[in-house]
Amino acid sequence: MYIADFIKSDLEARLKSGRVQPAQLTIDALAEHYDVSHTPIRSAIAELISEGLLEKGSNRRLIASVNCPPQQGELPPAEPPEPLRDPYETISNDLVKASLEGDSIYLREEVTAEKYDVSRSVIRNIFHRLAGEGMLDHIPRRGWRLRAFRQDDLKAFVEVRESLELKALTLAFPRLDSQELQRILDANVYPANPSSLPLIDESLHNYLIKLSGNVYIKDFFVRQGRYYELLFHWEDHDLDAAIETVRQHREILTFLLNRDEQSARRSLSYHILNNHPILTQISGKANEQDDR
Repeated sequence: MYIADFIKSDLEARLKSGRVQPAQLTIDALAEHYDVSHTPIRSAIAELISEGLLEKGSNRRLIASVNCPPQQGELPPAEPPEPLRDPYETISNDLVKASLEGDSIYLREEVTAEKYDVSRSVIRNIFHRLAGEGMLDHIPRRGWRLRAFRQDDLKAFVEVRESLELKALTLAFPRLDSQELQRILDANVYPANPSSLPLIDESLHNYLIKLSGNVYIKDFFVRQGRYYELLFHWEDHDLDAAIETVRQHREILTFLLNRDEQSARRSLSYHILNNHPILTQISGKANEQDDR
C-alpha cells in the first residue's frame, strides 16, 4: 500500500465512522500529522472529494460531506502501509551519484520533500545528518550545498588514510582479540551462487582505529572519513568491486589471526590504496564552484 492510499483509507474510515479526525482538514495540518509532503495529501483529498466523503465549504475549507452520515458501529482503523524504505538511504544514495558528477548544486528543502514524498522536517533532519557526514554544507541564507567529488581530494584522503590506519594497526596489534577478528572474517562472505551477493563487513577498520587508543587518529576519521564512507559504500554496489573487497578483507584478517604483522600491513596498505576501481575512474571536476 502506498502512503497516499493509507492516508486516504485512514481518513475514509474516520469520516464514515464519525471518529475525530487526526488533525485539521487542511493540507498543511495533515501533511504534518502523517509526516509527508503535500503531494500524497492532495492525492488522498482529491479521491475523497470525488467519492463524496469530503467537500469544500462556503469558506473553501474542507468539511465532511453532508451526504456521508456516520455509519452504525465504528469501522476498524486503516491498516498502515508496508514499511517504506528508509528515505535517508534513498536520498543519500541519490546525492552520492550527484556528487560524483562533480557539481556543487544547491538543494531546497521544499523541492526535495516534494520529490521524495516526505515532510520538510524529515528532509531537514536528513540534511543535517548528511551535513554531519560531510556530504552537505549549510550555507547561511542560501540553503544546502552538495559537496562535489574531486579526484584530487580522494587521492589526498586515501594517502593520509593509509598512513593513519597503518599506525593504528601497529598500536592495536598487541591488543588484538582473536575472537573478534574471527567474527569479522566470518562476516565477510563470498557469494554462495551466481545469483547471490557477497556480504561485506567493514568493521575491521573501525576496530583497529578504536583499539589503537590514539584520539587524533580517531578524530581524523570522524571529521574527514564519513563522506568517503558514503562513497565507498556506494562503490560496493558493484558486484566485482564487492567481491574483491571481501577477498582483501579476508586476506588482512587471516594475516592478523596468524599474528603476521608485516604481511597484514602490506595487505592493508594495498587494500586502502588500490581498492577503488570505480571511484578512480570518475573524473570529477578540477575546481570548486565559486561560492558567490
